[in-house]
Amino acid sequence: MKPERSKLTPEQLAELKALAAMPDEAIDTSDAPEQRDWSGAERGRFYRPVKQHLSLRLDADVIAWFKGHATGDEGYQTRINRALREYVRQHDREAG
Repeated sequence: MKPERSKLTPEQLAELKALAAMPDEAIDTSDAPEQRDWSGAERGRFYRPVKQHLSLRLDADVIAWFKGHATGDEGYQTRINRALREYVRQHDREAG
């Protein structure tokens, strides 16, 4: 279930816009408590990357492998996406 979002006031929007324009070093986070226990954290609760629908032809054995390694929590398409993302990260590090 998605969390309910409330509308921001014009003042809140202006404050967020001003913060976004500031360099990270200039933002005072000293009043924010340090979080040490992340055991209750939920990955992806507030961020969902934009997905693009496309048709992609892959070898049957590759699809069979991913389908065979799918779990109840994560389907084969999610696993393929994760594998591709890791490939991109590795090659970005090598290039940069």
